[in-house]
Amino acid sequence: MTKPLFAAILLSTAVPALSAEAEDALITVTGKGLADLPGDAALSLVVIDRDRILNSGSNRLESVLADIAGQQQFRRSDSRSANATSQGITLRGLGGNASSRALLVLDGVPQADPFGGWVAFPAFATGRLDRIRITRGGGTGYWGPGALAGTIELESVGAQALTPFTGNIAYGSRDSLDAQGSLGLTRDGGFAMLSAAYGRGDGFIPIVERNRGPVDRAAPYEQASANLRVVVKLAPDTEAQVTATAFTDSRERGFDFSRNTSEGVDGAIRLVGRGRWGWQALAYVQTRNFTSDFAAINDSRTTATQTLDQYDTPASGWGGRLEIAPPIGGGVTLRLGADTRQLTGQTNELFTYVAGSPTRQREAGGRTGTSGIFADASIEAGILTATVAARLDWWTISNGRLLETTLATGAPFTTLRFADRSGEEFTGRAGIAVKAADWLTLRTAAYRGWRLPTLNELYRPFRVGPDATAANALLNPERVTGVDAGFTLSPATGVSIGVTGFWNRMDDTIANVTIARGPGSFPGVGFVGAAGFYRQRQNLDALEVWGWEVDASVRQGPFTLRASLSHVDPTIRATGAAAPLDGLRPAQTPRTSVSGGVDYAGRLFTASATVRHIASQFEDDLNSRSLDAATMVDALLVVPIIKGFAIEGRVENLFDAEVQAALSGTGVVERALPRTLWVGARVNF
Repeated sequence: MTKPLFAAILLSTAVPALSAEAEDALITVTGKGLADLPGDAALSLVVIDRDRILNSGSNRLESVLADIAGQQQFRRSDSRSANATSQGITLRGLGGNASSRALLVLDGVPQADPFGGWVAFPAFATGRLDRIRITRGGGTGYWGPGALAGTIELESVGAQALTPFTGNIAYGSRDSLDAQGSLGLTRDGGFAMLSAAYGRGDGFIPIVERNRGPVDRAAPYEQASANLRVVVKLAPDTEAQVTATAFTDSRERGFDFSRNTSEGVDGAIRLVGRGRWGWQALAYVQTRNFTSDFAAINDSRTTATQTLDQYDTPASGWGGRLEIAPPIGGGVTLRLGADTRQLTGQTNELFTYVAGSPTRQREAGGRTGTSGIFADASIEAGILTATVAARLDWWTISNGRLLETTLATGAPFTTLRFADRSGEEFTGRAGIAVKAADWLTLRTAAYRGWRLPTLNELYRPFRVGPDATAANALLNPERVTGVDAGFTLSPATGVSIGVTGFWNRMDDTIANVTIARGPGSFPGVGFVGAAGFYRQRQNLDALEVWGWEVDASVRQGPFTLRASLSHVDPTIRATGAAAPLDGLRPAQTPRTSVSGGVDYAGRLFTASATVRHIASQFEDDLNSRSLDAATMVDALLVVPIIKGFAIEGRVENLFDAEVQAALSGTGVVERALPRTLWVGARVNF
């Protein structure tokens, strides 16, 4: 689809539209799942509402999530310039790995990539989201395994927020285009929403000016997604929610042989019953594919030589959940259920280039699966609210393989087929909240969570520049045990201040461990040059993290002030081959992060300003290279012109701060997004 045609479709389905009060009165379906649990009051939980989601400087999900200090991706760059494989998501300092350690779900469906565990952020247009709930701390019961650091729940627009026409389009720096649009239809028996999003840009040069060479150039991107959601009332207390989503994402990294692409299609159906016995049944299927080219660049940055072509990485996942909420009464709310998620995937690659042509081919992949049963109870008794949750999961790892052949002859030179494995994991959570006064709530919780290694971690070796990392088919699951305690102050109407202290220990932490420096040939990766390091994925003994968090908001009239602060002190515990890491901090994990801002929503205009600060962090596992601290400012202004039409101005990284995203062993710095200006329109007829 051409860019002008795509933009025209978006404009025709245009922005924050009419309230449609007459139709809202007829709506008897919600498009939501079962109600939030009362026991959530005992947890460290933050909610981002729709107004904030729609009014950020970047109009991108990863930027909205950055409002919550301590939320981080493996790299500081966003989904316009980062390699997609570096965009795992985590909380509470449990980083150091590109796979997600926080569980991300959209309307109950896990969103981590089936092969690699990273997040395809371009698939999530902000205009489709109604609410985001971030629960820090692991051990979730009904959402399933994977919540080591916490759970991030994305909730789609429901009946009350649906509008007939909604959309926006903006033009930005470096010939960038950002557009979203949706059509909404409501009836007494349900509603439907069709939406699309498109973004592209010529991109910036990722390497900072002082380190650039002739090989460096701008890194363009082009991304699109579409979503259809239909909600239908089947009975007075029962509704069906059907969702289909497709996305495509193409990026370059700023030099020859650096393009990577992602694409996917998801489908889900959820049945929700809201009668005396609450219940919901969910089934979903996901397909993904990923491609990426890799290159080696010489020290003077005059030439880029292709080293690998990851030309096909098909992956798929399917799963479901059945959940019931029996009418216990007496202040007890109970959820009982079972769930499963089954994943398969493989990478197909050409490598060992000679005179510009590959000489070898690799296939690596397998299957993983988890199935579990759970119980989650909330108990309300006067000023006390308690939560108790437990899960029992069964996991399998099967069909693992690493097959490498010589292209010229077809002869195999690596044939590894790994034994199937299986096991059980018991996890849970317990917490108490005490309403000590109208203005004070005390809370504490303890939890245990776990995560299965991804197929990428188990089977795929990889290279970044001169460095090579071997996979490890014998990796154990990661397990976290943690406690937190805190309080929430509400000294006046519209004022909330939450403070939480916590401790986590993640056993069998998966990390890329430096084993040796080149030159030499090493198992699992082959030859590594003199400028490179040989690493292997290994289970460390543990990662221990102490920390505290502060979240505050003040809502007075049209103004909202918000602030979030996270400070963590993570320490690696390691022995054996990883002993040099003992006592160090995990890579890509800042000790302190801060986010704060002010929003204004008045009759004459809407405005928002956000300041974010990230402390310095180490680039590598040996803590030998450090990325500088960075402070960024984003802002937005929306001014209505006539009824149904407004203009907007946005800016990202207002003061053009150098946000370092990577640092090579030779001192070459890669930066995240520079200052970016946007001018656009929001339409509402």
